[in-house]
Amino acid sequence: MPRDFRFGLGLRDTSSAAKVRDAARLAEDLGYDVLLVPDHLGAPAPMPVLATVAAASQTLRLGTFVLNACFYKPALLARDVAALHDLSGGRFEVGLGAGYVREEFEAAELPFPSARRRIEYLEHVVEYLTEHVPGAPIMIAGGGDRLLTVAARWASIVGVTGTALAERIAFLREAAGARFGEIELNVAITAVPTDGSGVPNLAMTRHYAPGLTDEQLLALPGVLSGSVTDMAAKVRGVRDTLGANYLVVQANHAEAFGKVIAALR
Repeated sequence: MPRDFRFGLGLRDTSSAAKVRDAARLAEDLGYDVLLVPDHLGAPAPMPVLATVAAASQTLRLGTFVLNACFYKPALLARDVAALHDLSGGRFEVGLGAGYVREEFEAAELPFPSARRRIEYLEHVVEYLTEHVPGAPIMIAGGGDRLLTVAARWASIVGVTGTALAERIAFLREAAGARFGEIELNVAITAVPTDGSGVPNLAMTRHYAPGLTDEQLLALPGVLSGSVTDMAAKVRGVRDTLGANYLVVQANHAEAFGKVIAALR
C-alpha cells in the first residue's frame, strides 16, 4: 500500500515574527503538513524561526531543509534539536545535509573539507543525534552515492535530489536493503503554474539542469504543468512509480499547489 501523502512548504520571508506567524497559519489552512526553513549564512537562524512557527501553529510539523551538518558540533546541535522537539510537542523533524557552498564555510571561518570528509562528518552528527535525541525524525537530503549510503543506514526520511530520481532511488533501495521499507522518500517540486495558464516558470529547475530542453524539464517528476487535475495526476504518479509520498514546494507556489493538495485529499 502506498504511504499517505505529506506536503511540505519552504518558508522564505522571515523578515518579521508577524510574517512567520502568518505563513504558518496559511500553511495549515492550505493543508500543508510541514513548514521548512533552509540553513544559509545571510538568512535568519533556523531554530528561532521554527520556534516562532511552533508557537503560531497547532498541528503543523516543522523542519530544516536542510541544516549544514558541518556547521555544528553534535552535542550542541542535539541540545537545540531536543529543545525544539520538546517545545513543539514532538513536531520537529531535523533535516541535514553535508554542505556544499565553499563561500559559506569561509564566511564562518571554517575549513572546507573534501566531499568525502563532509559526508563522514554528517554521519558522525547523525549517529550522535540518533542516540541522544531518538524521538526526532532525521531527514538526510542529497543525491550522491556516498551520501545516499549514509542516508540508507540512518535516515527516517531521505530527500532524493537530481534529475535521475528513479536511478537514485534504486541505489538507495539497494543500499538500505531490508530497511528501505522504513524510509519515507521526499522529492522537491521545483516548478508549479501560478497564473492560471498551466505553464510553469522553469527558471529554478533549469538552474539545476541547465543542459535539458524545456520539453525534458517538463517531463521531470519535480515539474508540474496543466490543470489542477493534471498536476494531481502527476503527483499521484510520482508516489506510485517512485514511492515518493513527501513532496515539498517553495513559498511562491504555496497557494497554487494548495489547490493540488485539496484535489488529492
